[in-house]
Amino acid sequence: MSGFPTGRRDALLIATGRYESPALKPLRSPRQDCEGLAAVLRDPAIGGFAVQQLVDGASYEVKRALEQFFRNRGRDDLLLLHLSCHGIKDDEGHLSFAARDTDKDLPASTAVPAAFLHDQMARCRARTIVVLLDCCYSGAFLPGAKGDDYVQVREELAGHGRAILTATNRTEYAWEGDHLETAAPQPSRFTGALIEGLRSGDADADQDGRITVTELYEYAFEYLHHTGARQRPQMWADLEYRVTLARTANARSTPAEAAFAAAGTTAGEASAAPAPPPGAPVEGPPPPTPGLFGRLKDAFNGVESGPPAAPPRSRRPRRGQDYVLRVEFPLIETALGTLKDIDLETAKVCDTCRGEGAAAGTPVYPCDPCAGTGEAIGTSPEGGPLPCSACDGDAVRIPSPCQECGGAGRVRVRRSITVKVPGGVDHGTRIQLAGEGEVGPGGGPPGDLYLEVVELVHPELVRRGDDLHVTRRLTRAQARRGCTIQVPTLEGPKSVRVPAETRSGLTLRLAGHGTMHLRGGGRGDLLVRLETGDNSNGRSPHGR
Repeated sequence: MSGFPTGRRDALLIATGRYESPALKPLRSPRQDCEGLAAVLRDPAIGGFAVQQLVDGASYEVKRALEQFFRNRGRDDLLLLHLSCHGIKDDEGHLSFAARDTDKDLPASTAVPAAFLHDQMARCRARTIVVLLDCCYSGAFLPGAKGDDYVQVREELAGHGRAILTATNRTEYAWEGDHLETAAPQPSRFTGALIEGLRSGDADADQDGRITVTELYEYAFEYLHHTGARQRPQMWADLEYRVTLARTANARSTPAEAAFAAAGTTAGEASAAPAPPPGAPVEGPPPPTPGLFGRLKDAFNGVESGPPAAPPRSRRPRRGQDYVLRVEFPLIETALGTLKDIDLETAKVCDTCRGEGAAAGTPVYPCDPCAGTGEAIGTSPEGGPLPCSACDGDAVRIPSPCQECGGAGRVRVRRSITVKVPGGVDHGTRIQLAGEGEVGPGGGPPGDLYLEVVELVHPELVRRGDDLHVTRRLTRAQARRGCTIQVPTLEGPKSVRVPAETRSGLTLRLAGHGTMHLRGGGRGDLLVRLETGDNSNGRSPHGR
């Protein structure tokens, strides 16, 4: 279709809501997710994708569909994969996607491992792959330490040329519509937000007539935030260029307005007809209307621009800062791996105001200098927009701040997390813990925590790469006759036989007694250097 780069535009939508195992709760929304998203992606005026759908398939059917989807591709093809199902983890912490015949106790053979999907994408020649995950992880097995409630989607699926958007990376429930108790099927909150952003064009933030991957993610995040959903979408992208998912007329409203409309809520006392549910067909575009902040500004200036609107309900959510924490580890822990309990001070969403920053029942108003955008004219040194100096980028003015957080929407807390440190990390290695940083202003997504390894010096062993080195001194008599010496290893002292007529400088190699290889199996070696020379009493303290 015109307006898009060359190459095929193909989408595969996989939805599983019916399960044969009683251990997996039926999900009502996947079929509706699949149908609603297929409609907007297939529409030549919006997505222009060739769409394939697989609903309630067995594990072998899902694997076959995935393998066929990613094979024989051209470099310029744009591939979009949507998965709506249960997500589960095995005893080793590896993620799998549940199919109709999945047995939670046998995920490797009855589910679709994320490693399988990763391999198919890695072999694919297409340089752009977009993955949309709307999975329920509430029943996922959580390995390792207490409190580890994250599903490491990024580690399992991310890679060059890919964008991963997920409803949540925590084991919170991925909400199915507005009311879990209702029997009426409807799209999930996350997929519903994606459908609404594409169908209405409201995800086109810069109003250039195109919806990019980043714009769709930002729209879905704000949409869910304003509807009160207890989930925070995540996105990881490593793309070669700006990827356009859809074509649309210029957006006319904010995600907050669309969220209120989709929930059947008015912005003022007078209400227009409720907006159709996400994914429903629309008879032509509605007449242009000014955005919520624009209507407020006109009202303040005495200009009639439409029905009166209530003040915006929340500040502009922004991503939290990343944080680097340096932690000391003895050699045995960096060499063989460990579980480490770490206490840190961070910020969490204020429970009193839920990140809004305002006292309960009090209004917030758009910032006048920036007209409610949160941005000033100009560009920051990093290349992004400059935050408004009046509101510090929050886009709102809060007359009555929350007493608990002082209007910040965040409070400082100390918490403990348990980190799995893989064997083979070295001094200076940084371990990224996605989403473990402090939450952003306005309830924005948390930043990442980077754990920097500080390896402590061992009293005897010296590390060089994955090998360990130690020196032992022999008397001339020991070197001439041969002897047995004790050498330190990571597992404790070990007896080593020294052959007769040993010359100074000889190195003995103990295979597999070094540090673990960080990438790949096996371990390095322990090298024992022997030096000869009498000590003060003629005996060696390490041998006989």
